[in-house]
Order: sequence, then structure tokens, then C-alpha cells
Amino acid sequence: MGFAYSVHRPAWKDKEVKELRDKITGNTVFAIVSIQGIPAQQFQKIRAELRGVAELRVTRNTLIDHALKEIGADTAELFKSVEGQTALVFTNENPFKLFRLLEQSKTPAPAKGGDIAPQNIVIERGPTPFRPGPIVGELQTVGVPAAIEKGKVIIRESKVIVKEGEKISPRIADVLQRLQINPMEVGLYLRSAYDGTTIYTSNDLAIDAQAYFDQFLKAVSNAFHLAMNVEYPTTMTMTPLLQRGLLVARGLALKAEIFEPDVMDALLLKDYNEALAIVVLLPDEALDDELKVLKGQSGAIIVPAPEVRKVEEKVEVKEEKEEEPDFAGLGALFE
Repeated sequence: MGFAYSVHRPAWKDKEVKELRDKITGNTVFAIVSIQGIPAQQFQKIRAELRGVAELRVTRNTLIDHALKEIGADTAELFKSVEGQTALVFTNENPFKLFRLLEQSKTPAPAKGGDIAPQNIVIERGPTPFRPGPIVGELQTVGVPAAIEKGKVIIRESKVIVKEGEKISPRIADVLQRLQINPMEVGLYLRSAYDGTTIYTSNDLAIDAQAYFDQFLKAVSNAFHLAMNVEYPTTMTMTPLLQRGLLVARGLALKAEIFEPDVMDALLLKDYNEALAIVVLLPDEALDDELKVLKGQSGAIIVPAPEVRKVEEKVEVKEEKEEEPDFAGLGALFE
């Protein structure tokens, strides 16, 4: 339930606050983002990329404050995220997908003096586009191991020139720009998002979706094997359980010599091989002409009939490892 927030405002401000309230309540998710330092051309490009998925709106921070407070106490807490150059994003996507979209819209940008390094800034070993000249001294001054080799300026070894979290000096920023190294990112930085029940920060939303999906697949696979081991029937285990039961039953029928149609051929072939094995051991004088021919054709090694061997192998393999269903379709849950 919202609380009263009475204040005298010009008509255009009342209209703006009402539109903000309507946008917030008319979408499943809204977010507060920083637009600090985004060039106008880049800003319009980001707006175009989000079109159809999310709406980006820039307004005064005080009007955002009024709209949040008029909606309710929960959303009023979000005003803590409203500072500096701020915009609102409205969408019907979930907060995690919105965060990924905003991250994907960021582009590399050159560093300026006073910027904070978002990660270790490394100048890699190798040749540079510079000819010998004052640039060598400039590089060496900021700690870059530069030298001249075969008429070109080279970097002798890779060097971390600024560590993550450190301030980038104007001189280093100039060197980075000349080396065409753009360590910064330009884009919308999500400060907080609200889905009607929960307030999220960027730290909450910055998850590795692939790692979570892999863990989910592993959990599904473990559940499948557990259900197979305890013979628990489900839509996913019923077919492999029946297949395993059939193979085990056929293997048992073969060993117990149960005369069933499904195993009769295999039993006859098995008995034939066993009889032939005896023929091979008997002296020729104990055999008639037909058995002598069979003995000559069989050789000294008798192997199980192919059908018998195939069934026995299948039983052993199925007992060791069940064939898993295709879980790839579950990826839709993480889109």
C-alpha cells in the first residue's frame, strides 16, 4: 500500500511523475542504471539495441524519487541507487536477462586520467607501431620496458601497468591511447532492479549462467541415475527401465535355459556351439563323416554364438552404465 506524498509541483512534473508510476507498475521489472560518461551517439545506439525488449527513460532524479515514494515503501528504498546521471529501464524480461542485455551493450573505451582500472591493465610484449624517437622515453617513464630493435620500438616483456582498482594517471592514460589499448567500458551500469517483490543489485545478477546450467544438468543426471538404481518409474525412466528389464530377463532365460520364443534361437545356437566343442575334442575314429567335416571346418577355437554373446554383452553394459536421456532441451530454462 502506498503512502501519501503531497507536494506542490508544476503540471508538467505531475505528468512526468504519473508516467513514471505507470511505467513502473505496468512492467514486471524496472531498473535504475547509471549513464555517467556515455557519449550521446553511444547512448542512442544502446537505446536502439534495447528497443522491443526494454525501454530506456531519462528524467530528473527528484522526479524518480517522487514516483518511487508514491508507489510504496518497498520501491522508495530504491532511491538509494539514484545518484548522479541516472536513467530508468522498464522491461517484462526477468532481472537476470536484463542485466545480461545491459552488459552485452557495453563497448570498450579509452581511459582518461583519474579513471579507476576495472581490471589489471597489461601492455603485452611485442612490436609497436612507433618509430624510434621520444616515445621510447615516454614509455619507460611510466614503467613500460620499451626498447629499439631493427628500427622499431618494441616492448621487451609484458607488464601490468595499472592494477585493478588503482587510479589511472593522465600520463598512463595518454600512453594507453597511443598504444590503442581501451581498458574501460562504456554502457549502462545497473545499480538496482526490482521485480515487484525483490530488490537486486548488480552483484546479485552477475552470475555465470553456463556454470549454473552445468550444475543443473548434473543434478538432473544424478536424479535420473538415482531413479534408475531404485527402479523408480517416471516419464524419463520408464523406457530405459523396461529396456533393462527385458535384457536382464533374456539373460536369465538363456542361463536357465527357459524355452521362450525370444531366446529359442540363441539357446539352439548355444547348444550347437557346445556340441561342436565336444566334437573337436573327440578322435576322428569316433566320428562319422558329417562330424569329421564339421570338425575340420570349426578349427580348434569355439566361440559363443553371436546372438548369445550380443545379449550377454548388453546385459553387462546396461548394469554398469545406463544410457541417459537427452537433457539438452532443458537449456530453454536458462534463456
